[in-house]
Amino acid sequence: MSNLDCWSAHDRDRTIALLSSQTPNEGFTLTALEGVKLMRWNRAIPRSPVFYEPSIVFVCQGKKIGYLGGEVYQYNPQQFLILSVPLPFESETIASIEEPLLAISIRINLSMISELLLSVEHDTPMKINGRSGITSTPLDARLSNAVVRLLECLQSKADATVLGQSIIREIHYRILQTSQASAILAAHSTHNNMGKISKALRLIHAEYDKELNVDKLASESTMSVPSFHAAFRDVTATSPIQYLKMTRLHKARLLMVQDGLSATLAANKVGYESASQFSREFKRMFGKSPMEEVSAVRSALITTPSESAAKYVTVEQ
Repeated sequence: MSNLDCWSAHDRDRTIALLSSQTPNEGFTLTALEGVKLMRWNRAIPRSPVFYEPSIVFVCQGKKIGYLGGEVYQYNPQQFLILSVPLPFESETIASIEEPLLAISIRINLSMISELLLSVEHDTPMKINGRSGITSTPLDARLSNAVVRLLECLQSKADATVLGQSIIREIHYRILQTSQASAILAAHSTHNNMGKISKALRLIHAEYDKELNVDKLASESTMSVPSFHAAFRDVTATSPIQYLKMTRLHKARLLMVQDGLSATLAANKVGYESASQFSREFKRMFGKSPMEEVSAVRSALITTPSESAAKYVTVEQ
């Protein structure tokens, strides 16, 4: 698909100009709208672990590549990324000073999705059959134009307050018209495996510092343990215990980077009883000791601003 297929006339140039002016520095910029973040990187960032909340990510310049369970997901000016559940995966950024990566991330609003489903009549019933919690899908001109208008309104706090939510609502509506709507619907239904697994994921993110085991997570999902294991891997490309471990390690990393906690205190905060086990598992995941990783993240400015309304452990790049 060419740029002309998914960007109307000057929309892409306007989007790049707006993102450039609203992201003067590398990293993440919070906006006047809760759940909307802007992203800028002036350099390539090698493949590394990240943890995204349920969100929609539009890359307007530069490229990002996601890796999960042997699958590769491209998100770039032609394709946007949808995460219907919170997922740990690996991401690579392709950017340079001459062509910085410029992107916008929008948290999926479940209440808005529910309200839209009640408001819109469909000629045929929408199929709820998603399995994977991540997908990249082609962008179209109507959706890209809504992104432009969202960035326009973010230039003014008053405009963002009055107009922002209506444009975000339109973006959610446009997403529900794509072929990937079924994945979002499945994640929030109680009658299919993805929706049942989503309940377990919410429990993990709410109680990652407590004693959690597969029996409890399967019970939360109202599934047998064997069925739960299989469905969990379908959705997240990993096992329940490995997902819990990654959630804890990412949260500990955030506590050390953003709050200045020591490795020992961070490990204890996220549920580790053994500091040595924490250090071993941390190095296995991030390739560095906790202190080495904290130093590298701070020097590279790779840190996500925290938001009060965030329900999930979130580490983007």
